[in-house]
Formats: sequence, structure tokens, C-alpha cells
Amino acid sequence: MSIKKHIYILTISLFFLGSCTAKYAVVKSNREEYKVSNDVQVDSAIIKTYLPYKVKVDAEMNTVIGYTDVVLTKSSTVPESVLGNFFADAVLNQAKKIEPAIDFVFPTTKGGLRNDIAKGPINVSNIFELMPFENQLVLFNLKGEDVLKVITYIAASNGQPVSGLKFNIKDKSPEQVLINGKSFDITKNYWVLTSDYIASGGDDAVGFATPISRKNIGLLVRDALLKEVKQFQAEGKRINAKLDGRITKN
Repeated sequence: MSIKKHIYILTISLFFLGSCTAKYAVVKSNREEYKVSNDVQVDSAIIKTYLPYKVKVDAEMNTVIGYTDVVLTKSSTVPESVLGNFFADAVLNQAKKIEPAIDFVFPTTKGGLRNDIAKGPINVSNIFELMPFENQLVLFNLKGEDVLKVITYIAASNGQPVSGLKFNIKDKSPEQVLINGKSFDITKNYWVLTSDYIASGGDDAVGFATPISRKNIGLLVRDALLKEVKQFQAEGKRINAKLDGRITKN
């Protein structure tokens, strides 16, 4: 595989005006193509420049911040997954420290679960691989009818990672919906936390276009995950996420 690198050689005509102001004009432009492959010799000067930073980054990324007693996997035969439940619960737990009024979270789609986390030690790089994007968490105050749009989208897509929300999917529609353990009331307003990606319609998500209010809570999705794992470690606990029937289907 090669990377095209364009080098432009400019021949400049210099004109002097009575005011001594210089003006420049491009009169010629040439382009050359260089192939980058294993045949290219290593530039020791470049390696010498970046190596100290690479050593520091590698050390930080390889730092163990916690442990999981189970494989955190996104694979599942039901609408929820072990990884999705861990992800959503972690975001809810950490975000509630900032905004206690949150009713439920929908922090990522299934497509946003980038990789599984193996049983055993969890290091920083595992979390960056799971969530490589700089997505922000945004809190929405939504009317009940918009909340229903969100939940209907989740049901129609055969479930998504959520926490604080429980329902059954029947004919691609939600039924028996519970929010914070209470029956959903379409006449009420709810506080729903999601990512800026989902809020902007990512993965065709709906329901966030006309909120009563919205607020960036100042927390990255990835940072919420890091904080959750570190909290488990600080409390001497290991992660033991599981399927718990938060989204069922029949």
C-alpha cells in the first residue's frame, strides 16, 4: 500500500509597488509522487524525536486500572449484551454524580461497541479501543412523546445499550416500558442522557430533535468508562456484568 505525498514547488514572481508592498503570484506548480513501503529506509532522526513520547504513551496505555471476572462481550442472542449493559451502567453511574436527576441513559448504539474486553485485567488501552471517539455526554429534557420515539427506535433496532430503562419488544415495538422502575407515562417529561453522536441523528437515531432543554454535562463517554473501572478497583471489586432482562423480546 502506498501513500501519495504531494510536493509543490512554487516559482514566485515578486513585484514591487510604489508603496513597497510585496505581492506574490504562483506562476508554476509541479507535483511528484513518492511511494511509502517497507523498502523505504528508516529515518533515525524521526525515530529519535518521537520515541520518548511513544514510551510514555505505551506506559500509560498499558496501565492496569481494574479487573473483570467475565468476558465483556457484545455478542448476544438477545436484544441486550453483557458489554452493552456494562457500558450503559458505567455511564449512568458516573453521570449521576454530575446530574442526579437522570432517568435513563442511551449512551451508544450497538455499532459503537468497538471491541470485547477479555476476562482478567483491564488496561487503559482496552477502554480506548472500546471507545476511541471523543463523544460528549448530553442531557436532554424530553417530552413523553419524544421519549417514546427514542424507545421505539431502540425496539425497532432490536435493542441498544441502555440503563435505567426496561421493556419488552413485540413486533419491533416497545411494551411494558419501565423507567426507573416505574411505568412510562407519556404525559410526563424525562431526563435522558445520550451521546452527541446519537443526539445528532447518528445511526438514524430519533427523538432528540425538539427537546425542552439540552445540556452538555462536561463528561466524555470514554472518561465515564475509565472512571467506572477505576472506581471498582479502588473499592476492591471486580466487574461482573451480566444479562439481566432489561430488554426482552417475544
